[in-house]
Amino acid sequence: MSEIKTLIFDFGDVFINLDKQGAMQHALNLFELDAFTQEIIAINSLYEQGLISTEEFLEFYQDSFPKLSKGTILSAWNEILRDFPNHRLEFIQNLAQDKQYQLILLSNTNELHIDWIKEQVIFYEDFKSCFDKFYLSHEIGLRKPNSNIFQFVLHENQLKASECLFIDDTKDNTDTADKMGFQTWNIDETSEDITDLFSIKKELF
Repeated sequence: MSEIKTLIFDFGDVFINLDKQGAMQHALNLFELDAFTQEIIAINSLYEQGLISTEEFLEFYQDSFPKLSKGTILSAWNEILRDFPNHRLEFIQNLAQDKQYQLILLSNTNELHIDWIKEQVIFYEDFKSCFDKFYLSHEIGLRKPNSNIFQFVLHENQLKASECLFIDDTKDNTDTADKMGFQTWNIDETSEDITDLFSIKKELF
């Protein structure tokens, strides 16, 4: 097994807590739907890749649900975002200070969510500065679990997949990384914490 030289982290439910189920149910109730339509799923994916603007994204929802105000739609969209515990910031700051590993963030996200985080998480810039590279899907036009986003990271940083540990709470994402030769940790956010990385994955270090 290759020595781990690079740690690649997801953002949501690794550092910042999310309420995926609660936000989904809130949106379904608001939109009076039993399930998201294929069109909604496609629009969300395009927005997450930065392939449509925030204005176009909000326009779609306002056209689709004319009874809802822009503020209500924005609030529902950001419903998923919760708290960012301080101990996780300290963990990544200590890793950055040690300089033992290259640190990369690789997140599926979008402009509205990042804008909310910048406003609500007072230490966002301190967090961001811990990483050697900070890749957000809407800024690079690629998203997980597609293999091309992993190829992009490998190529951009001249990395070997076998020397990278990729940490993500979504199994589809770690499955793609597994197939490409990365070491992976599909973290269970309900029972595991990123700060326990070196005890839970001690066999890799």
